[in-house]
Amino acid sequence: MYIKKILLIIALLGLVVLGFFSYTIYNNIFAPNTKFDSDSTVVYIPTGANYTVVKDSLSPLIKDMEAFDAVAQKKNYVGNIKAGKYLLKKNMNNNDLINVLRSQNQPVKVVFNNQERLEDLAGRISRQIEADSLSLLSAMKEEEFLSGNDFTLRNGLAMYIPNQYEFFWNTSAEEFRSRMQKEYNKFWTQEKLDKAKEIGLSPLDVSVIASIVQMETAKVDERPKVAGVYMNRINKGMKLEADPTVIYAIKDKTQNFNTVIKRVLYKDLTLDSPYNTYLYKDLPPGPIFMPDISSINAVLNYEKHDFIFFVANVENFGYHKFAKTLREHNINKQAYVNWVNKQGIKR
Repeated sequence: MYIKKILLIIALLGLVVLGFFSYTIYNNIFAPNTKFDSDSTVVYIPTGANYTVVKDSLSPLIKDMEAFDAVAQKKNYVGNIKAGKYLLKKNMNNNDLINVLRSQNQPVKVVFNNQERLEDLAGRISRQIEADSLSLLSAMKEEEFLSGNDFTLRNGLAMYIPNQYEFFWNTSAEEFRSRMQKEYNKFWTQEKLDKAKEIGLSPLDVSVIASIVQMETAKVDERPKVAGVYMNRINKGMKLEADPTVIYAIKDKTQNFNTVIKRVLYKDLTLDSPYNTYLYKDLPPGPIFMPDISSINAVLNYEKHDFIFFVANVENFGYHKFAKTLREHNINKQAYVNWVNKQGIKR
């Protein structure tokens, strides 16, 4: 009888221990273990991070780090860290958290436009993916890559077609550059290539002219008309004489791209620069701005007309007055000069 009691007590103690052990395992694996109030949050795991870095990143988001650590060890996450952006949801348990961190790297939407130089683009992209601006710029300017894809330092900006793209956050600078080169080739379909050839331009020529068109007018509906003016000048063997190219030439010469120039002066027109289309008939050696798709399409589908000149329309700001003759243009131009003088714009 005494032995039976002892055995019963041992059995009961075993059940208690087993229950406690089971509860601990359940609690470690399946109990909610987040401490953020929002429905979800994002954690970024940098490339090359070790488990200590991961725990430091998760520390503000997790209630019981010891429980998380136990499950991470059990599931061998400790030696299988993967960089990326991960979406954590409120009240996730440790099992779910680790499953997310192991296999659910979230893509990010990368958007860019309106960049003047590769330097500006690199800075813009570095705020959206892991790669820093220096590594991005180095990749973008790598001469072997540029020459291997028929680009130069001067026209390399043309390869980046502004749009919205999906990337993984931990995309490297080289991976970003290579993806954009593929997107460039995808953008230039056979139809677009045929249109460019039909009007006597290469894709790079189109990008250069489109960059000028975009700097001339912010009005998308006016861009085909402005493009038509430049195509008329090209077809007549005239210089483009585009003020935005002179402004870029000044910035390029001084290497001060923060300069704000609202008025081009006559003395500026003599600046010796390959970007100065008042001095040289050839197209600039590269885009003076990142042309968006509407500007590229405006050149490929430029409006057919007889206009040779245009100037800002002070009666309808944002748009321009177009002229077929120099006499008509000078009348329009004088109205603009009078307005500029009245505003006190010296530079």
